[in-house]
Amino acid sequence: MTATASAPVPGAPVPDAPETTLATGPAAHGYRPGRTLRLRVELARQLARRRTQISMGLVVLLPLLLWIAFQLSRPGPASTSLTLVDLAKGSGPNFAVFALFASSNFLLVVVVALFFGDTVASEASWSSLRYLLAAPVPRMRLLRQKALVAAGLSLLAILLLPAASLLVGSLAYGASDLVSPTGESLSFGQAAGRLALAALYLTLHLSWVAGLALLLSVSTDAPLGAVGGAVLTSILSQILDTITALEGLRDYLPTHFGLAWSDLLASQIDWGDMTRGVFSALAYCAVFSALAGWRFARKDITS
Repeated sequence: MTATASAPVPGAPVPDAPETTLATGPAAHGYRPGRTLRLRVELARQLARRRTQISMGLVVLLPLLLWIAFQLSRPGPASTSLTLVDLAKGSGPNFAVFALFASSNFLLVVVVALFFGDTVASEASWSSLRYLLAAPVPRMRLLRQKALVAAGLSLLAILLLPAASLLVGSLAYGASDLVSPTGESLSFGQAAGRLALAALYLTLHLSWVAGLALLLSVSTDAPLGAVGGAVLTSILSQILDTITALEGLRDYLPTHFGLAWSDLLASQIDWGDMTRGVFSALAYCAVFSALAGWRFARKDITS
């Protein structure tokens, strides 16, 4: 005897259809995970934020503040040796080099930590993170898109500093040759190229700060805690790097090669320390970023 499907009885309740999830099927018609939270949307959101505008403004304003400080400073007693400030007043490229020296160990660290540490933690502090994920934006895509935008903003800020410094310095002290503390000189064109390379090196070197700030950003709902944690770690590493008793252990500190870009000021470039600095920073960045992804994928989002 063959079993046949019985016809539905009029008035009888219809059983609910099985739910569809992202794991088994599309949640809604036309939904594509790869089209959620596009880069231009996230970039527009970040550019509209006051902290982004203030950070970029301070980076551009720093060379002008340095020039004003030089103008207000009183000349010291005559000396046969040149100081860094004396060299900075020699030409536009020298002024730009001084600005990089003055900002690379702290200001640029704060800027990178701000862009990466604030990116996810701020959404949690605003209680908007859970709504972004409910859109739904896949967690790893959200983290990746925010990290890419933060990296772009960090690169822009780091490139703006030597560019603005070179402009201000050239207007104030002339577009002449770069003279290094060792007495070597580079033409204005060569100096501009070396400054661009220095900015790119600093971008790669500070990738360890970016990775750590991102890890802290997915671990806390307080943006200030994520940014401050990355900055304090950098300060602690710099303090430890001054302890000569640590000897070879200092090579493993993430900030040990922070000033390796100064080798670009010589006529013959020594790439040794810069290569080690880039490798060290990228290794730290890879570890921190992997931990950030692992943490964010398993974190219970409640805000």
